[in-house]
Amino acid sequence: MVLHPAEPLTALAHGIGSQHDLPISPFYAFAGAFAALFVSFLALGLLWSTSRFRGEHSGLALPGALQRVADASATRTTLRGLGLAAALVVLLHLLLGPDDPARNPAPGAVYVLLWVGLVPASLLLGPVWRLLNPLRTLHRLLSRALRRPRTGHHPLPVRLGLWPAAAGLFAFTWLELVAPDPASTTTLLIALATYTTAHLLLAARYGESWFTDGDAFEAYSALLARLSPLGRRGDGHLALRNPFHGLDATPERPGLVATVCVLLGSTAYDGFSDNPSWINTLQTSPLGRTPTATLGLLGSIALVAALYCLCAAATRLVSGPHPGPLTAFAHSLVPIALGYLIAHYFSLLVVEGPRTVSMALGTDNAPEPAPPLGSGGLAALQVIAVVTGHVLGVVAAHDRSVRLFPPAKAVAGQLPLLTLMITYTIGGLSLLLN
Repeated sequence: MVLHPAEPLTALAHGIGSQHDLPISPFYAFAGAFAALFVSFLALGLLWSTSRFRGEHSGLALPGALQRVADASATRTTLRGLGLAAALVVLLHLLLGPDDPARNPAPGAVYVLLWVGLVPASLLLGPVWRLLNPLRTLHRLLSRALRRPRTGHHPLPVRLGLWPAAAGLFAFTWLELVAPDPASTTTLLIALATYTTAHLLLAARYGESWFTDGDAFEAYSALLARLSPLGRRGDGHLALRNPFHGLDATPERPGLVATVCVLLGSTAYDGFSDNPSWINTLQTSPLGRTPTATLGLLGSIALVAALYCLCAAATRLVSGPHPGPLTAFAHSLVPIALGYLIAHYFSLLVVEGPRTVSMALGTDNAPEPAPPLGSGGLAALQVIAVVTGHVLGVVAAHDRSVRLFPPAKAVAGQLPLLTLMITYTIGGLSLLLN
């Protein structure tokens, strides 16, 4: 574990330092990953000939009493109040607290509790940010005060889809990974003020539905919640389900590919940004650090997207025409993105998360954060997370393929997808084991 004590902002933006020379053999890591992918592919091709995932039509309905509590107005109002109160606490710390992330919990609340904490929260409870989102609550309060309808005055253009969320995710990851001073209270205040103003104005125009697709964190939480065992069926009932069914129900909408590629590409750039050669490039680039880092982030996202688009084109060439080859298999990238997020940010959440809460509560003499796992355990967790994410992606893609294409072409059409998964695996493990 190599720490950067002279650069606390970098530690916040990239996790708890950087992992180098993890005690796991690259040969065994790559061999195990390839074996898992090939065995999964062959087993699916031989044993899985018809689609088994039923999307939003699946799930065991929870008891009616639990459903009534979850949908009660008091429950939802309480959650909205908690979200707004937490946002106000963060704002007060930014306005009145010291400009030092080691003594101010606000940067940790944004980069750790919100960005990383939404991963386990959404996996366990579903799209929780939809209820906690303080911008939704502010929009409701302003609409009530100004006596304006929450539905807005203009319909939201269908062609926008998730493109605003993709842009918002890129803006946040740029702030986290590229901005010169990401944990500065001034930087965060400007970013939060800009984000809040823009979304409230757009919600005033398009109504409350704007937040579902336009708010980056709602879209981020909703995508991860597709893999939650807790979800809603098509009839509105709260149900326990196979996470694959929830993933299969991911709507094929404009901007879905861009949103997932931003998640994958930004996480990949986060892992690569600690590479000594890239650090040297940033320090010596004639463009300057920030423009060069911005190009690096854009290049990482573009590479992930280009590889996926090539794969979609190859699948269409092998299996036959399909009206939406890009979005048809985009849902299979979600478990891959989840695996990358767990691999890169697990230590950040379990170490910096409690310390952030401790600072917010004003606890004195809080113990220094310690890694929750040894270096060997952390390496194993990272490799397992990345490989498992890709295997789940292969399963999701196979089920969609046998549904869309004739049996004779369904397996052959997955060869480009398998190649893509292997390529992503090589890249992900290379970043971890560098």
